[in-house]
Amino acid sequence: MPPDIRITGAAPRRGHKLRLATLLAGAAVLGGCASFSPDGGFGPVEQTAKERLGKELRWARSEADLDSIDKRVGELLSKPLTVDDAVQLALLNNRGLQATFQELGITEAEVVQAGRVPNPGFSFGRNSRGDEREIERGLHFNLARLIALPYIGQMEARRFEQTRAMVAMSVLALAADTRKAYYYALAAEESVRYMRQVQLAAEASSELARRMAQVGNFNKLQRAREQVFYADASLNLARAEQAQRATRERLTRLLGAWGTQTQFTLPERLPDLPKDVTAQPDIERVALAQRLDVQGARLAAEQTARNLGLTRTTRFINVLELGVLRNSSNEAPTQRGWEIGIELPLFDWGGARVARAEAIYMQTVHRAAETAVNARSEVREAYAGYRSAFDIARHHRDEIVPLRQRIAEENVLRYNGMLIGVFELLADARAQIVSVNNAIESLRDFWLAQADLDMALVGKPSLAMPGGPATTAEPGGAAH
Repeated sequence: MPPDIRITGAAPRRGHKLRLATLLAGAAVLGGCASFSPDGGFGPVEQTAKERLGKELRWARSEADLDSIDKRVGELLSKPLTVDDAVQLALLNNRGLQATFQELGITEAEVVQAGRVPNPGFSFGRNSRGDEREIERGLHFNLARLIALPYIGQMEARRFEQTRAMVAMSVLALAADTRKAYYYALAAEESVRYMRQVQLAAEASSELARRMAQVGNFNKLQRAREQVFYADASLNLARAEQAQRATRERLTRLLGAWGTQTQFTLPERLPDLPKDVTAQPDIERVALAQRLDVQGARLAAEQTARNLGLTRTTRFINVLELGVLRNSSNEAPTQRGWEIGIELPLFDWGGARVARAEAIYMQTVHRAAETAVNARSEVREAYAGYRSAFDIARHHRDEIVPLRQRIAEENVLRYNGMLIGVFELLADARAQIVSVNNAIESLRDFWLAQADLDMALVGKPSLAMPGGPATTAEPGGAAH
């Protein structure tokens, strides 16, 4: 480490005292500027939720805040939850989000602390030599920190902005996750209802096959086909019920619900498919303009560039202290003076610190470019998934389900005319119910894709991999 050197001098003249007093007064003014904001930095986050989600946020910092939130949560839970109500409930009641809000308080406290003038140091010594008693008193100030205080304040303010952006991103991510969990839970409940219909149809078919086998109208192969379909239907119902419980519990966790709050009710069916998709020809430009992760990466690069300037400025000044001395003795007049301590750059010229800062800056530049490239790709993928999911759901709604319905109506007529048997009719009913269940899943996938697209326009989405083709119903028992 470079050696320290202290330069001492005689007692300062009146002009020096005046300049020293002016310096200390300026330091006191700088220290007084570092204070807490009225809202703790929560205002911009609250505004983001209002503008991009149309939802309110509340930061629970007191018992009164918690009571107010509980009252609003009770109002939302008093009726079946819509998707917007579920998002609002999660933003108010999720304790993990409330914990994230505390990052604002932690970071602001660190920013205020960094902006305060460092405390002076005081030294006291007592020496004796024979009958002589000498008392030394010293007051020291860190001038290097004082000189860099404006730059440090700017750096910390930018760090506080990054924290606000991170908290805002957490709010948007929680909203997107809640929307997706809501649609998963709602679709799972619909699937359970349809799987129960399949199970009931299979049970009726199996019972009829058992009775016909008893009277000799069915062989063992025909009866086994009906029994295995009933067994499969019961297994599929159990799986659907497990999926229903799992998706509901995930939604419950995101809502922050516990106790009686977990008894919330959901609507009976998913929202209808919109008439058409939203055309967004300039979606990449919109995403780059408003995505918070892109803005955060750009801000990080700018902050690192400013930090590099500070590193170059202070590369030769690592230790700079000002001290005021007052030594008294019982055998000599009181000694007054001052001293300055600086670091001599004999071995370390600060080149390593500058090189490290430059490498970090180039790293943030590349990270910012990567974020922009990924944002373009993610928003294209999300929009393509949104369009594809809409086309698939519309095809199920307008083509497959109506065709299955017409086939069912024709088979009822054929059954009434004694042209087909009851097992052919039951097999067709099973196929129709499975096609409706596939239509439910395709409608669910559309709303999930909508949530992914909304998140891709404001932040990094968690894009779901496209699902495989929908399963088709085998006409078990149709061939007799």
